Amino acid sequence: MYHEELEAFEDWMKDAGYTAYTRRSYLHDIHEFLCSHSVQGKSLDELKKRHVLSYLSSARSRGVSDSTRNRKHAAVSCFFKALMEMELAEHNPAAGIKKAKTEQNKEPLYLDESTLSSFFKSIDGKYRTRNLTIFLLMAYMGLRVGEVHLLNIQDYNQERRTLQVFGKGRKWRTLPVPEAVANMLNQSIEARLTPWRDGEQALFISQKGTRLSIRNIQQIAADTFDRFQQDVEPSRRLPYSSHKLRHSFATMLLRQGTDLRTVQELLGHSSIQTTIIYTHVRDREKEEAISKLQVHLPDSAGEEDDDA
Repeated sequence: MYHEELEAFEDWMKDAGYTAYTRRSYLHDIHEFLCSHSVQGKSLDELKKRHVLSYLSSARSRGVSDSTRNRKHAAVSCFFKALMEMELAEHNPAAGIKKAKTEQNKEPLYLDESTLSSFFKSIDGKYRTRNLTIFLLMAYMGLRVGEVHLLNIQDYNQERRTLQVFGKGRKWRTLPVPEAVANMLNQSIEARLTPWRDGEQALFISQKGTRLSIRNIQQIAADTFDRFQQDVEPSRRLPYSSHKLRHSFATMLLRQGTDLRTVQELLGHSSIQTTIIYTHVRDREKEEAISKLQVHLPDSAGEEDDDA
């Protein structure tokens, strides 16, 4: 059931330029929605707003975050929008449903320079060079997991020491590679595993001989963060993830005085509003710096002037 619609939706997303990662995420959400209790057995034209709300409420009851709930809502809405454009559906039951209010202005979790150094020491195993290079690209160049996954050998210009990165919105950006990162990148290319398929240009290859997947990278990071915090009581461990390395990059730039526009360009943000969340770290540091000042007022301060 719904086979034609799902196939049409995937074709529509490919034509619209959605990344492979987004397509997989949306298709997973749509399969989940169509298999949900309130939807099963109904034709798509029978579905109403209450069916979508029931699905989203069920997801929330399982403990998904506000942002994940909003992604599932976006997937369902996008699905029906696509079907309407292809005349396979007459209405969009997800239209008009409000987004969940996500926590605003929350200071992002990050690792400072000394913590990063300790984290890098937790990287071990047969593929240490490859994995360390991946984490350096995130922590000192701000790459997203998906961007690391898509890197090809030809994207790195060893002579100019630059890296071409294909990011969100199908946009390319050119990043200078720090010398220390370039050294590791060169070592990683020399130690690159042989792909099983001729012509595979992926920069990072898995032990199976294929392009290292996003899930692989996330799991490598999770395992390394587990080792990094193995001596910390479980209740006090921080929820680090691969994306927190990108947060660390942005935070370090702002702490050293880099202007927001430059940070926006380096991160590949389409809007500077996305970059602004990292300024809260700087605001806190300003408050701490001011609080350390000892204010010395003259003895007459606050007293009325007789000539007033």
